[in-house]
Amino acid sequence: MQTMIRGLISPIETFVRELGRVVLMFAESVYWGVRRPFKLDYIFKQMEFIGVNSTVVVIITGMFTGMVLALQSYYGFRKFGAEGLVGATVALSMTRELGPVLTSLMVTGRAGSAMAAQLGTMRVTEQIDALTVMALSPIKYLVTPRIVAGFLMLPVLTVVSDFIGVVGGYVVGVKLLGINEGAFIDKMIKYVELNDIYNGLVKSAVFGIILSSVACYKGFYARGGAEGVGKATTEAVVVSSVTILISDYVLTSLMF
Repeated sequence: MQTMIRGLISPIETFVRELGRVVLMFAESVYWGVRRPFKLDYIFKQMEFIGVNSTVVVIITGMFTGMVLALQSYYGFRKFGAEGLVGATVALSMTRELGPVLTSLMVTGRAGSAMAAQLGTMRVTEQIDALTVMALSPIKYLVTPRIVAGFLMLPVLTVVSDFIGVVGGYVVGVKLLGINEGAFIDKMIKYVELNDIYNGLVKSAVFGIILSSVACYKGFYARGGAEGVGKATTEAVVVSSVTILISDYVLTSLMF
């Protein structure tokens, strides 16, 4: 009986412990982030890595997401003679949900995995220990710039994704499927509010903090050589992606 209870409690205990360590790392990174000297060059480098280098994959994802949304919405609305609502549907879907979520998932796969691998390699090769020996905070130099960059760049990438998605929907809906251009744009302007865009950007900022915090945590505490780095990278992507989807539901229920 005790073995069975222990088997049930152990995963919960592990989850709570891991969550606590992630929160503590994030709190420590915030603490070091507001203390001088500010390592702006480190932050700009991570902004380039997370944001600029992810632009192409975000554009491709946003474009084809908007195109597919327009295509599917058209065939559904055509049954009711409401093809003009395709533009509003594409814009609302992109700004509220698909833009922030898909952008975050793509950045997690591209940049989050790389962050975990970089820090994991530094951990197993004792470079992080060397910083500690030199009385330098590894959190300040390695973690804080990545979390700040994730927080700042995810909303920017989401704006790009939203815009490109709407353009893709317009091309498919108006140019390929023959939806009236005036109705497409008019319904989009009528039904899409600024709060939809703002709330989507808030979501993306939260997702940026989540993916960068989890990736840094998994890499920072990697153990076991090359195998441990690979395991930490895989866990960073899986945990970040699942957490983003869960938090998306929570944020949506609070915002809309």
